[in-house]
Amino acid sequence: MPLILAPIGQEMRIVRISSDEKTKKHLADLGIFVTSKITVLSSNGGSAVCVVKDGRLALDRSIASHIFVA
Repeated sequence: MPLILAPIGQEMRIVRISSDEKTKKHLADLGIFVTSKITVLSSNGGSAVCVVKDGRLALDRSIASHIFVA
């Protein structure tokens, strides 16, 4: 399921990132890559606030819709 549909507060594992290589590299620099763990703290119409490792990130809808979790 896309990250924007993930349940709030539940730790999930990233299984796929369907984006171009430049975006994948940028996300990897932020600690978001396949097999990493991510938790959605809040999600409203346009963005998702997530915890990755020890930091919080706000991802806009266009990026979050290309990150798939299980």
